[in-house]
Amino acid sequence: QYASEQKIQVVGPKGSLMMSILGPTRKDTQIEVSLSDARTLGVKALIRESGDIKGTAGCKIVGPCGEVELTEGVIAAKRHIHVTPEAAVELNVKDKDIVSVKVDSAERSIIFGDVVVRVSASYALAMHVDTDESNAGAFKGEVFGEIVRCC
Repeated sequence: QYASEQKIQVVGPKGSLMMSILGPTRKDTQIEVSLSDARTLGVKALIRESGDIKGTAGCKIVGPCGEVELTEGVIAAKRHIHVTPEAAVELNVKDKDIVSVKVDSAERSIIFGDVVVRVSASYALAMHVDTDESNAGAFKGEVFGEIVRCC
């Protein structure tokens, strides 16, 4: 998993954003944005798990070698936790479980619901939230949370 130094311009009906290219490569091109970014672009970003792009909004991608028009692929990624198989056993969770995660802070403690657990040996233990969610908790630097409920 990586973030390339190369950036692209993502263009929607109302605006554009410069974004990093993330890997590894996937079968289909996908643009993950926060809901605030979606408003800036002028597209409706459906909240989906990564890779679930069928029926989503499209956009234009402009890079140094040209541009491409996507008919679908813009999503707001559903918040999720990457978990190794060993950590899954320790945390008593399994792939596709839906959990809540509590993050305590001095200023803005928050509980995130509807968090998808994704288990793979290729993952490192980490929760992924978007910029809007991070800002809601006033997160700075490395932040730790606790699974408080499994469904």
